[in-house]
Amino acid sequence: MNKAPKVLAFDVFGTVVDWHGSIAAEVTRLGLPVDPDAFATAWRQGYRPAMARVRSGELPWTKIDDLHHMILIDVLKAFKVHSLSENQIQHLNLVWHRLNPWPEAVEGLHKLKSQFTIVTLSNGNMGLLADMAKNAGLPWDLILSAEVFRHYKPDPETYLGVADIFNLTAVEVMLVAAHKDDLEAAHACGLQTAFIERPLEFGKNHLRNDLHVEQFTNYHAKDFLDLARQLGISDPDQH
Repeated sequence: MNKAPKVLAFDVFGTVVDWHGSIAAEVTRLGLPVDPDAFATAWRQGYRPAMARVRSGELPWTKIDDLHHMILIDVLKAFKVHSLSENQIQHLNLVWHRLNPWPEAVEGLHKLKSQFTIVTLSNGNMGLLADMAKNAGLPWDLILSAEVFRHYKPDPETYLGVADIFNLTAVEVMLVAAHKDDLEAAHACGLQTAFIERPLEFGKNHLRNDLHVEQFTNYHAKDFLDLARQLGISDPDQH
């Protein structure tokens, strides 16, 4: 059996918060003449190519807020939305600061925090993650970001950076994520890993089909409450 980790580092977008549902709801509220699901999907699809431009050196270090804005401008053009003012575009761009947590996420994080140090390990920038935590009630012990390490995941500097900050070995840190490429990269760096099923991450019209158990994960959980149970955190109601 694995030795229990000391720090749980969480991917955030899709693992802790429902980016797709939150963005689709915001687009609906704004009354934009587009399919909200398609718009949310297109905005997120621009994320990896934009990060790749930073990681390759084509772009200098750029905060995710600025990458999101750059992608949003392209998506608005592609969807032929020309009615928003610059202030409205900026407000829409900051929807990433206001994403809603998955239904059990806050309760689950509190349970996990009762026995472990819980931190973010997200490509989102610090201000974004702090606003999101405040808005959604996420009880982080520490907010860590690609911005701290000047490297985006899956660069090893991000995963190993968490261990370094806490003066731990890699195996004493566990990445908790809903994304297998993230977990595989963390595993390759020696971290423990926990996969969280988020079947609705991409919306009801695009249910995920990659929820099977993998060899590079130490834990496989339905959600944060399930992970807490697997890590031996009992429900106080059962005592």
